[in-house]
Amino acid sequence: MASLNVYSALVVLFLTCGAAMATKENDHIIRENNCKTKMALACVLEAFTSIFETGSISNKCCGELFVLGKVCHSAFVKRTLENPLFKDLSPATIIAKSIQTWNNCLALIDSPSPSA
Repeated sequence: MASLNVYSALVVLFLTCGAAMATKENDHIIRENNCKTKMALACVLEAFTSIFETGSISNKCCGELFVLGKVCHSAFVKRTLENPLFKDLSPATIIAKSIQTWNNCLALIDSPSPSA
């Protein structure tokens, strides 16, 4: 019985340390890449809504997301998923929506604009 308690304590410690390390890693990526200064708040909200809720992202904000870069985009999504407020969301679903939003924006950026 004592070994079960020790084992449980080790599992909890491992999971807690892993989550703390992931948070520090994402924070480091965000800080090192100066991610917080690359998008206007309105576009951050559009991107958030398109990933974590039901919404779309405008062409203008797709351009800002592209400038933000995939590394910053991924770090922000992962850090948001670590927030206890979002514990009930499916990480797999959110990651899929994040990739879909990125790919949709990339397609908009890569497609030639209609001529005037």
